[in-house]
Amino acid sequence: MNDGRQVVELTSEFFRIGSSSFTDFASRVAPDVLPSSRTAAAGVADLSPHGTTIVAAAFPGGVVVAGDRRATMGNIIAQRDIEKVFAADEFSIIGIAGAAGLAVELVGLFQVELEHYEKIEGAPLSLVGKANRLATMIRLNLGLAMQGLVVVPLFAGWDETTQEGRIFSYDATGGRYEEHAYFSVGSGSVFARGSLKKLYRPDFDVNEATMAVIQALYDAADDDSATGGPDMTRKIFPVVLAATGDGVQRMSDERIAEMIGRVMASRAERPDGPGAPLA
Repeated sequence: MNDGRQVVELTSEFFRIGSSSFTDFASRVAPDVLPSSRTAAAGVADLSPHGTTIVAAAFPGGVVVAGDRRATMGNIIAQRDIEKVFAADEFSIIGIAGAAGLAVELVGLFQVELEHYEKIEGAPLSLVGKANRLATMIRLNLGLAMQGLVVVPLFAGWDETTQEGRIFSYDATGGRYEEHAYFSVGSGSVFARGSLKKLYRPDFDVNEATMAVIQALYDAADDDSATGGPDMTRKIFPVVLAATGDGVQRMSDERIAEMIGRVMASRAERPDGPGAPLA
């Protein structure tokens, strides 16, 4: 009996034994669903909202990643409350900078990639393996990057093998680099990194690391127009996630708001922020 539903016939690719990569599978079965299969019209990059800034800092128990909430389109604020930091899986975090729409799509694809691997192999990828998979996916986007639609994520997580938080950065060609202690990407990254260089200590706990990245985002917003500062009237605050041995946890808005309040109170006394002690 035909009930009107469309019947989809599975091809041999669905039963093929081989790569455990969802991206490889999709490229064979339905390549048009992948961002890398598309082309951009001239000038479209100027009309695409871009997101910045992402900051990460490691501490002995893990790593925190934070992102501001602003997306810009040229000199226009395209969105005030965009989210740029996501849990990639149970123990890793991805933050996005660059072409916002494409970056969010890449995050979703990366999340499926990690879940697909775990289902096929019966075990999750190592943190380094995840970082390498992300590098491959970024490399596939090189064609769009050459047309101005650049996506440069920041990846971090808890390494169950080495029992530490680790941070990985990328370039537009898919080059993967491990960073140590802290790092930042996006248009405000120079200012955020300079702030962390002043504030960072290797003996941070999770609360101190969170405060450090919030201070760094505040400094980035102070000098970079594309980075959004905390919006107290709309109650829009940075998104902060922490990866530890217990997994990935998002800091509550109430907790971040309380920290932001302390930052702004201290900035009323010292607008340039806390200073580093001289040796």
